[in-house]
Amino acid sequence: MKLLRLKITDPAGFRSLPSGFEHHFRTEWSLQDELALSEGFAPIVCAGPNGSGKSNLLEALAAIFFQLEIQRVRRTFLPAIFNYDPQENPQGIQDKEGSPNAYELEYLRKLPIETLSHRERYAQVRISKELDASPQMRWLNPENFRALNEGLAADGLCGEREREFLLPEFVVGYSSGENEILSLPFFKMRFVQFDEYWNSLIEQLPYRGRPDTRMAYLDSGFSQAILLCNLLMQEHDVLQPFRDNVGIKTLKEFRIILRRSIVVSATVADAFGRDHSALTTDIETGEHRINLMHLLEADSKSAINFDPMVTRLKRCATCWYLNEETDTLVLDYLVNDATREAFRDNFDFQFYKSPLALFQAFQVLFSLNLFAVSETLKDDLYRSNSQYVSETVPTLASDQRIMRFKNVYFTKQGVQRPILLKELSDGEHQLLHSLGLCLLFRNTESLFLLDEPETHFDPDWRANFITQLRQCLPDEANDNVTQEMLITTHTPFLISDSKPEKVLVFAKDKASGAVSISRPDYNTLGASINKITMNTFAKRETIGGHAQALMEALRARFEKGTEDKEALITEIQHKLGDSVEKVMLIKAIIGSDQPGNGKARG
Repeated sequence: MKLLRLKITDPAGFRSLPSGFEHHFRTEWSLQDELALSEGFAPIVCAGPNGSGKSNLLEALAAIFFQLEIQRVRRTFLPAIFNYDPQENPQGIQDKEGSPNAYELEYLRKLPIETLSHRERYAQVRISKELDASPQMRWLNPENFRALNEGLAADGLCGEREREFLLPEFVVGYSSGENEILSLPFFKMRFVQFDEYWNSLIEQLPYRGRPDTRMAYLDSGFSQAILLCNLLMQEHDVLQPFRDNVGIKTLKEFRIILRRSIVVSATVADAFGRDHSALTTDIETGEHRINLMHLLEADSKSAINFDPMVTRLKRCATCWYLNEETDTLVLDYLVNDATREAFRDNFDFQFYKSPLALFQAFQVLFSLNLFAVSETLKDDLYRSNSQYVSETVPTLASDQRIMRFKNVYFTKQGVQRPILLKELSDGEHQLLHSLGLCLLFRNTESLFLLDEPETHFDPDWRANFITQLRQCLPDEANDNVTQEMLITTHTPFLISDSKPEKVLVFAKDKASGAVSISRPDYNTLGASINKITMNTFAKRETIGGHAQALMEALRARFEKGTEDKEALITEIQHKLGDSVEKVMLIKAIIGSDQPGNGKARG
């Protein structure tokens, strides 16, 4: 996937992006160069001061694809609140809640080689939304693809069939800090995932065992799942970045705990129907329980070809047991070659073995932890455009969760005993998380939106982060997929590893609040950190603010002309470490004694 252009036409703008905001991610000339001579994977680096709108650009893209997902899912299943109709369902929500209400977006989508009629590999897609209307998707160059353009409308307007292969396979979001701007559309989609399963459970419909969504927000709650999926199912050489940077050697053991059933009210029991196969009622107490694993776990009465995810997890386990008193399933895994082979045999994705298939199973199980959210609160969340959505969702105690991991142990270089994942530092967690999500989706045509993924890194890891990303994602010579990644950052090292056409410099007008984007007017690739700091972040000093204040106080004393210069230089040498600013001040003091400066020596 390659982004081409985004324009906000909503009169109200979107967040800090004003009405009329437009950005071309690639010019016609740069795109032709990029397609003709691939130099490997390279992210688009979004840089600029705090509050300059970097995250808003990522959120706008996420919100647009959320709207398209809602349209797509609506054709199969969607909570009733999304079925807005001014006459039939005026309480439903429109496509604009928490999203830009009018926009244009263009991008290229790489298509399979067998669909070609020429050498063209990329379908060009335009998504447009008029004010208060639903977004429309058009295919601008269908004539280049002989096998896929049958039945397409004359104006290129896409139907359900075309959306399936013209949308990115996945939109992957990650934010490292407390700023939840990016998470809102992804967070709503998690509730759609839960409602999808809950509806299938009530209606006793078949469930395919993975989320019916292309959006995945991989926050800290998914850290263990990301690591487990990669360590269990990736080939040894693919995991080299884990070994090189964090010293991860071998996964030793872990536990999955599944709370199989929950107590529900009589009202919920009535919605299911008292003869529902997932519902049990205690004759003595009248307590109603719903088996949440009903569509995910086979039993002796299941059809012979019913092989759902929990059954497969049990098949991969070293041992498992059911605590009948609490109706809790505990699966233990001592990991060896046989364990890894079992996971690879039981989880595949679109006809090839992949950690992504296992991860999607975990996504479904994690979504069941949202069972405690009431319908009223859920409807409020769907309507919300708040940046604090997650704060309103109840946080369950450990033993109340439907799905959780425990005792994730692995070996690490330089450590004699196996250690818990939780023993790693914040930076190690963040690196495993960001590299791990790239490894999970490396074989997909996806859009990655990473909001400050390197905040906890030391300078060495920041300097090598793009190199590490390139190790995890295939280069564009891969015939099957092309990833697009946007990274927001305050790190000059990421800019120094990027060409100017891959760097977006954000600025925000203090008076109007309008955001503008420009490209650096110098060659950023290989530029020094000092130059980038001065030119991109408008920070001319190379020392901290407190040290700069001390420096200015010493300079002021020198400029008064009453200080002994030798003593002042000695004080400067004693108080301050080496820096360009210190050298310049000392040179100024020494130079004041030189001939031609207008002052008498003596």
